[in-house]
Amino acid sequence: MALGTESIWLRRYATAAPPRLRLLCLPHAGGSAGFFHSWGHAFGEDVEVMAVRYPGRQERIAEEPWTELEELAAAVAAELGPYTDTPLALFGHSMGATLAYEIALLLADRYGIAPALLMVSARRAPHLLTPRSAAFGTDEDILAEVQRLGGTDAALLADEDLRELVLPAIRADFTAVARYAAREGRPLACPVVGYVGDSDPDITPEQVAGWGRLAPRGFELNVLPGGHFYLMDERDALLTDIRARLAAQR
Repeated sequence: MALGTESIWLRRYATAAPPRLRLLCLPHAGGSAGFFHSWGHAFGEDVEVMAVRYPGRQERIAEEPWTELEELAAAVAAELGPYTDTPLALFGHSMGATLAYEIALLLADRYGIAPALLMVSARRAPHLLTPRSAAFGTDEDILAEVQRLGGTDAALLADEDLRELVLPAIRADFTAVARYAAREGRPLACPVVGYVGDSDPDITPEQVAGWGRLAPRGFELNVLPGGHFYLMDERDALLTDIRARLAAQR
């Protein structure tokens, strides 16, 4: 069961005993904390999973979605203060990977700590980013983009009533992604792992490997079968890989 509703930003899957490590999961553009529900207790009794709740969806549906990734990262980093007593790993998919990177930098700047591990999925490194014009297109353009990439959001958008609820958050996230311009990346004080599907229509393994330039503590690339949402069909393989990496953080 998801616990820890004291923070509107974090959905926590609490462990029975104090955790050895926490894993913070950051969803993709248009995604929600619920995307990681099946991860809640997938890494053992000593790993507490937390998923970020973005404004404008699920429990926060009445709020205006935000359109600046830096502001989102700053808000999440501020919420993490009480949890910095335990080693923290970060996993971000697509837009969430950029947020995970920005949060890692903020943790160093604010608290003087580095994550135990940063895992970035289906996303270029900051210095390799290119603009996404779909952010400022029509609703039809946005719908076509979501359908092209696939994932659970594509199924939701087939229902007209649900579409009206979720489309504002998707548009806001696409806008946030477009506004986050390419920049010179800062080296990270933790190892980095990159994940990507071998048939992702937007991201190649070589582009994900660009994160290695920001990872003087070590970088590994894991290419799995599938497209942009490879982590749905390849869930078990991905979780097995992450589980082994988290177990090594002793």
